[in-house]
Amino acid sequence: MRKSQPSCFVFILVLTLCFFYSRGALSSILDDTASSEDFIGCLQSNSNNGTVISQLVYTPDNSSFQSIWEARVNNLRFIKPSTPRPSVIVTPADETQIQTVLYCTKKHRYEIRIRSGGHDFEALSSSAAVPFVMLDLVNMKSIDVDVGNRTAWVQAGALLGEVYYSISQKTNALYFPAGICPTVGVGGYLSGGGYGNLVRKYGTAADNVVDARFLDVNGNILDRKSMGEDLFWALRGGGASSFGIVLAWKLQLVPVPEIVTVFRVNITLEENATDILYKYQYVAPNIHPDLLIRVQISSENIGNTSKKTVRMSFEGLYLGKIEALLPLMDKSFPELKVRREICEEMTMVQSSLVLGDQGLTSSTPTEVLANQSAIARLWNYKHKSDYVRTPIPKSGLRKIWRKLFENDGSEIMIMYPFGGKMEEYSDTVIPYPHRAGVLYQLLKGVNLGDQTSDTTTVSLRRIDWVRGFDKFLEPYVSKNPREAYVNYIDLDLGVGSDTYEEASVWGERYWKRDNFKKLIRIKAKVDPENFFRHPQSIPVFSTSRSSF
Repeated sequence: MRKSQPSCFVFILVLTLCFFYSRGALSSILDDTASSEDFIGCLQSNSNNGTVISQLVYTPDNSSFQSIWEARVNNLRFIKPSTPRPSVIVTPADETQIQTVLYCTKKHRYEIRIRSGGHDFEALSSSAAVPFVMLDLVNMKSIDVDVGNRTAWVQAGALLGEVYYSISQKTNALYFPAGICPTVGVGGYLSGGGYGNLVRKYGTAADNVVDARFLDVNGNILDRKSMGEDLFWALRGGGASSFGIVLAWKLQLVPVPEIVTVFRVNITLEENATDILYKYQYVAPNIHPDLLIRVQISSENIGNTSKKTVRMSFEGLYLGKIEALLPLMDKSFPELKVRREICEEMTMVQSSLVLGDQGLTSSTPTEVLANQSAIARLWNYKHKSDYVRTPIPKSGLRKIWRKLFENDGSEIMIMYPFGGKMEEYSDTVIPYPHRAGVLYQLLKGVNLGDQTSDTTTVSLRRIDWVRGFDKFLEPYVSKNPREAYVNYIDLDLGVGSDTYEEASVWGERYWKRDNFKKLIRIKAKVDPENFFRHPQSIPVFSTSRSSF
């Protein structure tokens, strides 16, 4: 299809518009429109079925553009008029269409953003400060579970809830050790490492990936054998979107009991919560790996008074029945007072409903996990992450409570224990390095859900608070480097990447020095022109690769 040329009518229209727009603004509009048309023409002329392709492409002129864009912007604070939208959204239905999208995106000099579940904390998969094509993998979500070989091939656009449900339709004795929230996309989740309720038993999700289908910058579809072990290493925790497009992952499923036990215990400062949490830091990472207990912490007013307290919710998953859990808790953590009446036995897939932070119960039909529209999007936070390697003393915990009281109750802290299987992995087995010696991952954030935007006075005050709280916690968290989780991407850490010194400010926090340097070397080989990029992607430097 030949490129469209401006008609006489368009030329006259342009002259008219000049009365209302500055030449710079008008030039931007025309260039963007022409590029979009050329890009779509490229898709049609390079596709076996141009009609089908046209049904999968959306521009701002389409009535459904906004709804398609919003559908998987899961951090609602980024759905606002000022958020940059894509020039084009493409929702391919097969791998050859993705190859065509890659070819045309490169040809017409767009940047590309790849969206799987859309949960990234800075909305980098759905917005950018430059003209870009958003490759939305919403139609790439097939799941093929092979119970006999304990594996599953999962396309990158599938959601974790869909994976759990598909496995449960075949067996309750196998599962995949992934995350909590069912609407998180498989593609991005696995590429950052991925932790969840089975992390103490089976390690990260990326530790249990055994193969992948991957589209490189030259349009080649590779598997583990053809891409080589270095690139396969990088994709599992190094941020795959820095290297190319993961089309599908092959997962190793793990054995689980057909019946597991879930419990919740809520306590406040008036119920000796400080002492209990202090002991938790020693118990939770060292207890039997069949048990994981996370803690959610926030402040609240006491009754209708202005006096504040801290509430802690201890949520446990035990890979077994109540009869085996109770003596384990009585021996290791009697202070938590876990009793039979607060425990509930269920299948593993039901536990994903109950512990998924969606307010669902074990009686909720498990089909809900495979129906994103049935799960409310309540996520509207500014988050920051840390790892804790030394227990915070009671005096430090009390100081933390006082800092929480300075906020308005919109904050959340989540302690997620490691230990167990995580102690057996080296920091370099995959790029995800937060392994032996980590007691727990610490996530903290503020909820902006009651605000009309993240720029209201209240929102700005809350965001300022969480940034100050992050600085306050520095003495209590990991050091040299202070570690952070790449799947909780945080642009506050920095975006500079012109030199290693600039990039290391954020890169070594996500991956540590050895892994970060290895990722840079791999990036230089597989994408030397740095086509796949975003503000914190693996950088390419002009200096010799040997220096890294």
